[in-house]
Amino acid sequence: MAPDPLQFVYRYSSPADMEIFAFLASALAYGRVRHIEKSLTDLFERMGASPYEFVVTFDQRKRRIFRTFRHRFTSGQDIADLIAIFQIVFDHYRSIETFFLLDYDPDDRNVVPALSRFCRRLLNLHVTENNGAVSRGLKFLLADPAGGSACKRLNLFLRWMVRNDAVDTGLWTSIEPAKLVVPIDVHMARLCKILRFYDQKSVSLSTAASITERFAQIEPDDPVKYDFALSRIGIVENCDGRLRRQCEKCELSDFCHYGMMCSNVFAKTG
Repeated sequence: MAPDPLQFVYRYSSPADMEIFAFLASALAYGRVRHIEKSLTDLFERMGASPYEFVVTFDQRKRRIFRTFRHRFTSGQDIADLIAIFQIVFDHYRSIETFFLLDYDPDDRNVVPALSRFCRRLLNLHVTENNGAVSRGLKFLLADPAGGSACKRLNLFLRWMVRNDAVDTGLWTSIEPAKLVVPIDVHMARLCKILRFYDQKSVSLSTAASITERFAQIEPDDPVKYDFALSRIGIVENCDGRLRRQCEKCELSDFCHYGMMCSNVFAKTG
């Protein structure tokens, strides 16, 4: 599963531990893969054997543990603020899933409306406890889909929790996989553009929804099914959208513009 950040979630067996660390791992899933792994290893070591126990007993002493933590522009203070919010969530609702379901309507087209309300509710918990102060870093970790962002990290977290197969945990059982939205990172965005799933210059939430609809034509009950395998074409196989000899053996060559070009070029050149 390496170098996917989901590998860190499977270091735990308790659902509560897995749920908490999955949220943190997805929240930090931005930037270079090597940097993500380094930051998650650091976070894993700071929180100890049980993220759940760390969260429910979180105090000022434990907050100081994160003083030297940093992942790109996410500070230790941002992580500590997020953990403090989770402490309230687990104190009142016992799981992130229960808290998320407060705002989930199965009649919604997808999880986006619930995700937006979920983020606002989490931030409101912080505001209540901190006299209205919210850092930019915390807002970044709890990016409201209403702002138009593709919300890759939050959609990644939901994929990990809702889908149940050899990759994803399936810890959450109250949401149908059909409601998920594809997490669009730079690799998935590039690949979907090569496959002509969209043609916009930038990737927004509407782009992610549109791409999800294309996958739903293939797998209506589970449109996010192919996210892990396809994103790894970019992460592991270093597909950058340029024509190269590896394209000739790629399983997507029959659908990819560059793959078809590759077949023609190497058929002529040998």
